[in-house]
Amino acid sequence: MLTVKNLHAGIEEKDILKGINLEIKAGEVHAIMGPNGSGKSTLASVIAGKEEYEVSDGDIDLNGASILEMDPEERAHEGVFLSFQYPVEIPGVSVTNFIKTAINQNRKAKGLEDMPASDMLKMIREKSELLEIDRKFLSRSLNVGFSGGEKKRNEIFQMAMLEPKLAILDETDSGLDIDALRIVANGVNKLKSEDNAVLVITHYQRLLDYIVPDVVHVLMDGKIVKTGGKELAHELEEKGYDWLKEELV
Repeated sequence: MLTVKNLHAGIEEKDILKGINLEIKAGEVHAIMGPNGSGKSTLASVIAGKEEYEVSDGDIDLNGASILEMDPEERAHEGVFLSFQYPVEIPGVSVTNFIKTAINQNRKAKGLEDMPASDMLKMIREKSELLEIDRKFLSRSLNVGFSGGEKKRNEIFQMAMLEPKLAILDETDSGLDIDALRIVANGVNKLKSEDNAVLVITHYQRLLDYIVPDVVHVLMDGKIVKTGGKELAHELEEKGYDWLKEELV
């Protein structure tokens, strides 16, 4: 599904990613953990195509084809979804209208007509019920006045509607209480399938109690320094990251 090969990237001539190699297969959930400043969010941004980052070496393949030269919108049309740490507010645009526009833009890029209104309403109803979202929520302006949990639940609803091939969740647990974390994680778990893949980026092991990863990677100083199973996350929670620094010396 996703192959990252010897990826070097940075911003304003500062090197942040220093040779990332990563392979995620369809049906898998991978987690990337690491201390502040290690490059986790940069990796998410570079995969999604955020233009302020410059790739100096390496490649990113999605389903066997390079996406490196694609802009963010093209990558989204190819099935890349990024859940932001801090979703933006868009006054005057309802959650429903935003998602309708996004879906129809995706369809247009593939040469398809707009989704019929009846099909769209049916899909919205099914996905909102799946994620336990009140229908009144969908008529509100996008992220305006939303709590942290509501913003994150809205992003998972967008993910459900867009049905991406690769979902990147960048610190989705940031600022969430336990109840909101559980609701968001349950939504992600319901959307997992053998046809998609999920990359979870987090500081803390607690999210991985709810979204159980197949593989955990530790990113430090722009490099993946250790890879293991879900038990690695528990080890990091218990020991922190200093023991890995000592191993690397």
